[in-house]
Amino acid sequence: MDEQHDGLRELYQEVIFDHNRSPRNFHEMGDASHQADGYNPLCGDQLTVYARVEDGVVQEASFVGHGCAISTASASLMTEAVRGHTIEEVEALFRDIHAMLTEAHPDRDLGKLEVLSGVREFPSRVKCATLAWHTLHNAITLARDTARTE
Repeated sequence: MDEQHDGLRELYQEVIFDHNRSPRNFHEMGDASHQADGYNPLCGDQLTVYARVEDGVVQEASFVGHGCAISTASASLMTEAVRGHTIEEVEALFRDIHAMLTEAHPDRDLGKLEVLSGVREFPSRVKCATLAWHTLHNAITLARDTARTE
């Protein structure tokens, strides 16, 4: 492996560990206008995602639940990334994150979310990384079903 690849892997691990140890926006949201539950039956990850949307813009997002480091870190990164974006922008970001983890990297810079691309090296963990995103998608589209990554 080359040095650049080692550096990216190290950064990926650092960010995942940091967001797992100290998840951002980890709380229930009493004034949420949108919320959904998510569950990954393969590993037991379970969470609830909350969003407060005003005039089509996500003002705040948070989550509660339990899961592996990748699931928790992904939810933490997601809640930071979507704040201040329109529902349409969040949906585009959802599609780009899903593509980055399952198909090909999108043509745009995803900022801090780029660290999630390291999950592609571990196909069995992709569902852990996408659970929060599927759950947010269900929340903002007002889907009533529990988001599942099976």
